[in-house]
Amino acid sequence: MRNATPHILVTGGTGFIGSYLLRYLVHNGHSRIRALRRPNSKMDMVAEIQDKIEWVECDLLDVLGLEEAMEGIRYVYHCAALVSMNRRDARRLIEVNREGTANMVNWSLEKGVEKFLHVSSIAALGHNKHAEFIDENCHWERSAKLSYYALSKYQAEQEVWRGVAEGLNAVVVNPSVVLGSGRWKEGPLKLFKTALWQNPFYVNGVNGFVDVRDVARFMVAIMESDVSQERFILSSGNYAFKEVQTMMAQSLGKRAPWLAAPTAGMHVAALFGNLLAALTRSEPLLTPEVVRHSSSISRFSNKKSLEVVSSFTYTPLQETIAQVCQQLKEVSKNGFDTRYLPFQ
Repeated sequence: MRNATPHILVTGGTGFIGSYLLRYLVHNGHSRIRALRRPNSKMDMVAEIQDKIEWVECDLLDVLGLEEAMEGIRYVYHCAALVSMNRRDARRLIEVNREGTANMVNWSLEKGVEKFLHVSSIAALGHNKHAEFIDENCHWERSAKLSYYALSKYQAEQEVWRGVAEGLNAVVVNPSVVLGSGRWKEGPLKLFKTALWQNPFYVNGVNGFVDVRDVARFMVAIMESDVSQERFILSSGNYAFKEVQTMMAQSLGKRAPWLAAPTAGMHVAALFGNLLAALTRSEPLLTPEVVRHSSSISRFSNKKSLEVVSSFTYTPLQETIAQVCQQLKEVSKNGFDTRYLPFQ
């Protein structure tokens, strides 16, 4: 039992970014921490610190449950979100990401939270066609090419800015593609497994990439600063997916991908994959949204994040990939159990 009421609340604490954030907070000596989890949440990403956190079973759409969870809280890290590139999840994406964030903002205002940090995404940023890099000042443009995930994250951000207009002290971070060890079947971590299996195809897109530990470190640094009402792109740099896939293959001692995946062929495969998934009620392996994301060329500026937190530096992407690949080689022999990168 704890001797003091927690004053830090983390949503999405059993997820990828949330679990690293919790470990970093504990690593830095924080002890008064409460985290939300759903009844069926896996605890493998937080197993070694599980007993150092006060866990509350609560969904973001449970308004009454959130009221109780927010009692005594001074600082909120809102990491929870639904991530999906499947159009079938459109309604659920809007519910969880926009309405769930609205609930968190409303209770933060009601309870007098001192500072609120929202984990958004580069998907929520606008795209300036005339600029070399996308930065925090780009304006959102609605497009049929955007995923429902991007729309939901943009709308979630708007709820935060609405809260700011009503007096909430808040900051927003927009991570790029986040890499690190974790559950190997989820999100960008699947890229590492395709490298392990020597997938011959590479995609032609360009995007920003960032170490998940850097995301956690920046979040704590900006939360503990006087900075407010600002957003920050988090990215160690911009890389072609081919370059990233090659670094992964080399770190695993595998052959780098050598065939460019044709975009048109990927779209056809995604359409057939969606049809098959609908018929079998399963998750599609490839969706049109994934194809568009992986084949688009987007470059992001990290200048603002480096200027505001002077002591902050990004982990070189090759170093992150090498550390993840070392763990992947180890777990590939025993069923791909969950791993996580240590904080130095």
